[in-house]
Amino acid sequence: MLECSYKFEKGCNCIMENLDALLNKIRSEGVDAAKAEADTLLATAKAEAAAIVAEAKKTADTMVATAKAEAERAAQGAEATIRQAARDVLLKLGQDITALLERTLGGAVDESLKAAPLVEQLVKDALAAYLKDGTAEVVTAPDIAKALKTALAKQKEVTVVTDAQMGTGFRVKLAGGRIEHDFTGASVTEALAALLRPQLAQLLKD
Repeated sequence: MLECSYKFEKGCNCIMENLDALLNKIRSEGVDAAKAEADTLLATAKAEAAAIVAEAKKTADTMVATAKAEAERAAQGAEATIRQAARDVLLKLGQDITALLERTLGGAVDESLKAAPLVEQLVKDALAAYLKDGTAEVVTAPDIAKALKTALAKQKEVTVVTDAQMGTGFRVKLAGGRIEHDFTGASVTEALAALLRPQLAQLLKD
């Protein structure tokens, strides 16, 4: 009876040992498998995180480059606009100054050509230069015509004609009116302005 009891107890102990070994083996394999799976998951997560970071950096770099390019284009556009505006201002200023100069010059010329003695001398100089033979016709405004007729009374080949529409100055017509030399205020002003414009343009350029 005691022997049976001993055998039974020994058998139970053996079973328990085998069961413990089996449990330890299952526990060890489970832990190892879980650790391996965790390592795999961690590696995958790290790779995915690195890929996300790399993509985010690439996107950020692209956005920064695009922003810089747009900023440079905007700056260049703004500079071009400012330069064009400056050119427009200078052009308008030049036009205004030229117009003012021509008005001032025209006023001075007209004022000078209202003086009968000056006009008489200019007419005589013009006739001496252009009238070689034949006849000449001097056309001038009414307020100068009378003084001219008196001054040129001895020159029978010269006729003084009054033109109420003419401003200051005079015209000399030769060869039956086929040749005309214009010494009106407008013509003299234009000739003087043509000489002054290049100098004025250079001054504005400088």
